[in-house]
Amino acid sequence: MNFRGDVRHGLRIGRAEFVRSLRGYLGDTRRLIGLVFVVLFFGGSLLFALPAAYVFGRTARSVTAIPFFGPAATAVPVMVLLLATLRTLERIGRIESEELVLTTVHPRAVVVGLITAEVGRLLLWFGIPVGAFVTAFALGLGTPVLLVTSGVVALPIIVSSAVWGYAIGIGVLRVLRRLPGVRRVLRGLGILLLLGFVVVSQFVGRQLVEGGGAVRGLASTFTFGPMVEYVALAFAGTPLAQPTSVRSIAVAIALLALTPVGLTVATKQASVFWFTETPNRNGARQTRTSTGGFSAPRPFAWTQSGRIAWGILVRARRHPQTLSHLVMALFFIGPLGTTVVQSSGDAIGPLIAGTGVGLGTYLAGAAFGLNPLGDDRPQMPLLLLTETSPRTITRGRLFAGVAVGIPVAVLVPLASIGLRTRPLDALAFGVAGAGMCLTASMFAVGLGSAYPIYEERAFWGTESVVPSTLVMVTYLFVVGGGTALGLVVTWFAVTGNLSLTPVFGIGFGLYLLLTVGVSYGSYRYAVRRYRRYTVT
Repeated sequence: MNFRGDVRHGLRIGRAEFVRSLRGYLGDTRRLIGLVFVVLFFGGSLLFALPAAYVFGRTARSVTAIPFFGPAATAVPVMVLLLATLRTLERIGRIESEELVLTTVHPRAVVVGLITAEVGRLLLWFGIPVGAFVTAFALGLGTPVLLVTSGVVALPIIVSSAVWGYAIGIGVLRVLRRLPGVRRVLRGLGILLLLGFVVVSQFVGRQLVEGGGAVRGLASTFTFGPMVEYVALAFAGTPLAQPTSVRSIAVAIALLALTPVGLTVATKQASVFWFTETPNRNGARQTRTSTGGFSAPRPFAWTQSGRIAWGILVRARRHPQTLSHLVMALFFIGPLGTTVVQSSGDAIGPLIAGTGVGLGTYLAGAAFGLNPLGDDRPQMPLLLLTETSPRTITRGRLFAGVAVGIPVAVLVPLASIGLRTRPLDALAFGVAGAGMCLTASMFAVGLGSAYPIYEERAFWGTESVVPSTLVMVTYLFVVGGGTALGLVVTWFAVTGNLSLTPVFGIGFGLYLLLTVGVSYGSYRYAVRRYRRYTVT
């Protein structure tokens, strides 16, 4: 089939994929509630940004007067390219029902369809807030022309970056298929890079607010002049218009020319990736074999719940994609990390101890407790036919989370002794952290049982079931708030600044009652959900 026919079929595939994505969000009540919650959470920042954009439009007299316009114009194409690459690794490396689709149309049509659907999703998620920001700026500037010109300028950047991001992502998936050992290393490296990005962004943001000249100089160093001049074409026909330069025209021609080249590269990469298997040295298809290590060590071997917990830990080690949802915590730990790093003197030791307790408490529940029914769904018929009681199964998942969280919550405060934390203070933080890990794990299994997720989704080229976003955010805020209150009380207790007044006694008693009562009630609810589970 010719190129025009492939594009026509690809657009139809892209429309179908995009509509299917919308129905997946709007057709599920739980996902819709989570989506509304996310929009409300992040929409608050947009409400504060829109008045600032309007003020910038009112006061701007030239493009150079817009703060950090050059670095932003350079960073946006790079960010779109990286985002498209990650989305290819995570979601669109393959297409649903590929046996049917790939025998019906040319792979080029499938590539066009997947990229078109992804561009539509990017415009839906990011185009609305960015469009609102540009609209506010245009209103301040006093001209609606900016809305049209900015779209014309942005479209080649988005399409070209999406095409080449897809090509790069498929290339990475091919490498990971041939070198499966590299997958785990890259996954760990990616998490470390993400954590570093979050922490560094907090430093950069603080420096920008404080007017740091070093950050401004570093940003100007990584500014690409031709791209800045091309993006400045978006102000054509407005009071901020600049003369059209040769370099801006060259960038526009390059973006338009690189798009079909990237499509060709992406099609060849995808064709090889979809139609070939990875042979081993003997020419046979690779199969996974067990490496042993399933026999539970002490103390896990002492009880049946402990042996179940060990099995969950081993399964997580062999399939680490099940822990991908823990990356969400990095965006909340990053701001706290900057505070800890910038602390000095006697404060850094207790801050690190408290951070360890908070991280351990989060991991105790979030690692394995936020989607227990969804995680056990593949083997649920077997579990229900065994003599193992639902209480034992639930305790096994609870103990698995505690086995991950308590070492962090206890060892980090003890390690902070080297940073001049008093041994008694470190021990108090460790004991409090162990108790918080237990209550957080009990609360998590109940919360996760209330909103189970059974559908798998692609993540780094493999299928994985992750908890609901609404469940993760609710757990983070509830457990985070409770942990913060517990750390404050622990700190005042070890420093001797705690006054045992009737008001404190009533408040602390209510805190313990809510913490223990809600956690135990959640645990009992999870046991009841397992007991009443029905296979359909």
